[in-house]
Amino acid sequence: MQHELSIWELILEASLLVQAVMLLLVAMSIVSWAIIFQRRKVIVNTAKDTLKFEDRFWSGVDLARLYKEISAKGGNLLGIERIFHGGFREFARLRGNPNADSATVLAGAQRSMRVAHSREMEKLETHLGWLATIGSISPYIGLFGTVWGIMNAFTSLGSVQQATLAMVAPDIAEALIATALGLFAAIPAVVAYNRFSYRVELLDNAYMNFMEEFSGILQRQSMNATGAVEQEHPARRNVE
Repeated sequence: MQHELSIWELILEASLLVQAVMLLLVAMSIVSWAIIFQRRKVIVNTAKDTLKFEDRFWSGVDLARLYKEISAKGGNLLGIERIFHGGFREFARLRGNPNADSATVLAGAQRSMRVAHSREMEKLETHLGWLATIGSISPYIGLFGTVWGIMNAFTSLGSVQQATLAMVAPDIAEALIATALGLFAAIPAVVAYNRFSYRVELLDNAYMNFMEEFSGILQRQSMNATGAVEQEHPARRNVE
């Protein structure tokens, strides 16, 4: 009775090139799962912080007070908090300049928010490109190992006069393991990449909507502040 080889025995008896392909695919799978767990933690925490901040922002709290609360966190600002902090800081700085009109003040705040938004998006998208790369090339690397293994299996048949399926079955089986490992590395990476890209897009939309709404609030405050100054000037001239 012929001994049935286990998967582990098939891997050990594979050619060096096929073993190298399998080792590469296992390493890519480990890297993929490490990125998946790390990115999931970052994106989930950022989404929670965004909802928490928006609830606080729209609760009617004074913006200057909210700015002080955010500033107290120091360098631990994330996502929408950093966008608000950058925009309001620039708004307060420019509004204190008597030579800056409302358009200049608003443009400066919007520019600061865009810079903060760009940096936060870069943080959210970190390593997502690796998931896309692993998901796209892993099947082809596994297929290469499979083709090489099957080619060696059929090449070995040239040295025998009567070939049987039992002679090439182990070689074909070990070659197909490379394809399986390629799919094992690719499928989670593709699923995670699509899911994380969708979540990042939702956060991006939330950031953009907040920037537009916050810009409207700053514009009204800037115009009110300008109007107050304009009302003071005639009074001073009357006194003179």
